[in-house]
Amino acid sequence: MEIIQVAITDDDALIVGLLHDYLQTRSDINVVITAQSGHELFKKLETAAVKPQVLLLDLKMEGMDGIEVTQKLKAQYPEIKVIVVSSHYQKMFTGFMLKTGVSAFLPKGVMPSELVNVIQAVNKFGFYFKEDQLDIIRGQISGKSPKPSLNEESDLSEREIEVLKLICQQKTAKEIGEELFITQRTAEGHKNSLFAKTGAKNIAGLVIYAIQNGIMRVDELPVIN
Repeated sequence: MEIIQVAITDDDALIVGLLHDYLQTRSDINVVITAQSGHELFKKLETAAVKPQVLLLDLKMEGMDGIEVTQKLKAQYPEIKVIVVSSHYQKMFTGFMLKTGVSAFLPKGVMPSELVNVIQAVNKFGFYFKEDQLDIIRGQISGKSPKPSLNEESDLSEREIEVLKLICQQKTAKEIGEELFITQRTAEGHKNSLFAKTGAKNIAGLVIYAIQNGIMRVDELPVIN
């Protein structure tokens, strides 16, 4: 039987204590870290002999809130899965939580037995969302989301994606060749292939394609003064 290593972070000492005491009665869960702030959590993570697999996290805390903790955690410890348990729970926030990197979003009134089920599901599958939360997420997805191409010939190779990213950064074929250690002629070949596969007619079209398909974010594009 796998024992799930869990951390708890909440600025309410009573909540931390109750969760710790309840979860420690379980034979399949071991609480390895408790903290009352994001700063305390990261300080303990630095020296922890055993890192948690799942973090139970409050949303509203003094100093570093739950969103900031999640963002920093995903940058430094991406393998740790986050379950936000908050008194500020609203279904409409589910899409934002998912985008931030949260694996499950629950109200603080959740039954202890359900919380255990969610911990097990998140540890096994990487996420847990209720049907009503998924309905909210579906409603928040833009109607302009690109339809997946079922034509394998249109799929971009890893090299083509690398070239596309550099094109979006306004690199010339010569500069792309130097950066990827390929000839300028090969870089031009990849560019032509990108035009053919994406249907773009110019560089602007390639940039739009990259943004629409999540290959580049708008904030990653170079600023033109």
